[in-house]
Amino acid sequence: MHELPELMALLAGALAVTAVARRLGLSAPLALVVVGLAVSLIPGVPDYAIEPSVILLLVLPPLLYSAALNSSTVGIRANLRAIGLLAFGFVLFCTAVAGVIAWWLVPGMPVSAALVLGAVVAPPDAVAATAIGRRLGLPRRIMTVLSGESLVNDATALTAYRVAVAAAIGTASSLLAGVGMFLLAAVGGVVIGYAIGWLVHRVRRLLRDDLLESAVGLIVPFVAYLFAEEVHASGVLAVVVAGLYLGHRSPWRSAATRLQDRAVWAAADTLLEAVVFALIGLQLHSVVEGVSTAFAPLVLAGLALTAGVVLARFAWVFAVMYLPELLRRRGPDWRHKVVVAWAGMRGVVSLAAASAIPTSTLTGAPFPHRDELLFLAFFVTLATLLLHGTTLPWVISALGVRGTENYTDALAEAEAQYNAARAARERLDELTAQSQPPGDVVEQLRRAAQQRSNQAWERLGRSAEEIGESPTAAYRRLRGEMLAAERAVFVQFRDNRRIDDEVLRRVMHQLDLEELWLSRD
Repeated sequence: MHELPELMALLAGALAVTAVARRLGLSAPLALVVVGLAVSLIPGVPDYAIEPSVILLLVLPPLLYSAALNSSTVGIRANLRAIGLLAFGFVLFCTAVAGVIAWWLVPGMPVSAALVLGAVVAPPDAVAATAIGRRLGLPRRIMTVLSGESLVNDATALTAYRVAVAAAIGTASSLLAGVGMFLLAAVGGVVIGYAIGWLVHRVRRLLRDDLLESAVGLIVPFVAYLFAEEVHASGVLAVVVAGLYLGHRSPWRSAATRLQDRAVWAAADTLLEAVVFALIGLQLHSVVEGVSTAFAPLVLAGLALTAGVVLARFAWVFAVMYLPELLRRRGPDWRHKVVVAWAGMRGVVSLAAASAIPTSTLTGAPFPHRDELLFLAFFVTLATLLLHGTTLPWVISALGVRGTENYTDALAEAEAQYNAARAARERLDELTAQSQPPGDVVEQLRRAAQQRSNQAWERLGRSAEEIGESPTAAYRRLRGEMLAAERAVFVQFRDNRRIDDEVLRRVMHQLDLEELWLSRD
């Protein structure tokens, strides 16, 4: 671990760059990488070498778990073929292609070591790509495919990496043994993840305590990962499956737990992503220093390897995914395939895996070309991040790829809101038939249900610029001003010692919940 001041500087700097990038409307991951590169060139900057165990245990599981919680299980099932072809098929194909290129270009590199590098650079990291796509309004199917791929491809790559390392250091006895390791990791990870998700869901329902439910959720990714890795299964798949299971069943949890979890995991994602992308840039100095061979041939090999993995993704997407669709039916949009093929940037998992390459083989000899492997992994990761990250917005805009889900989503929501409001009114009638509440409580509840229904239908109409402010928008604006006035009074009472801070926090929480409802999309 680094000294505490260095760690604090890394955290503070990464969050500061993220804040500035968001304020300026830039891609935070790319900004972090570029700033990290610049900082690494400053004399006296500490060596922030990636600790593989820290990344693979403390960073990767919570990031994958959070992404799985927010993923659509329904959408993943609907696009299972495309996701599987990318997360499993492409990763293995790219491992082979990159391995052959490295074996051919680096003199003396054995095939087993070259395949280790291939497994390291095979899995794309969709964090930056999905952030760009969400901002530019990519179609939901593309977003689902990219995010689904990123959830699973790390498991495929890390398992292939484990098999290749075993072959390189002499612990794998045969190809059949390697295939057995791969199947055990995949099947074991899925089974363990499902079992942990099932168990945690039932434990949470027994707890009936919002804080304890959220606390249990915080340890799920680490427990799933460690348990799976302990039995030589895929910890990544275990985390992803557990997250998908629990995310799909989140409606059965309390509203308070969902609000807490959403805030906690959003903050954790922001911090962890900021740190890992900053670390990618900060690796430049240590990686270059570790190279003992001629630098220029390695750079040329890095360029060739980068071109190889980029072209391999295009070849896979169009030959294996687009062509069969074209032959089966008319209508697959080639522009969508271009976007998927171009969203192939690598991430910190590649660097963590490269850093975890053993230093020696089973016989005690140094691991062949380890420094070159680490440099090439860093080169491909950095090159694809900058290449795809800076040009992907232009590609999306130039091709005119835009989602059309806004109207259909609004229509489906309006229909659901109408039926929900009708069910709520019917339930209210049942309850009031038994006993009549005091005052105008019933009328207030009816108005609230009707307002929710009207709000969804209003989104289907013309824009506010065309028809002016809608009733719902006026209500939100006026009620927002009223909430601000209420807060000011409560704060004044607290400052004048007429109420305690505990009272202030309680009423602020109530006002905050109402404001969150008012400001929802």
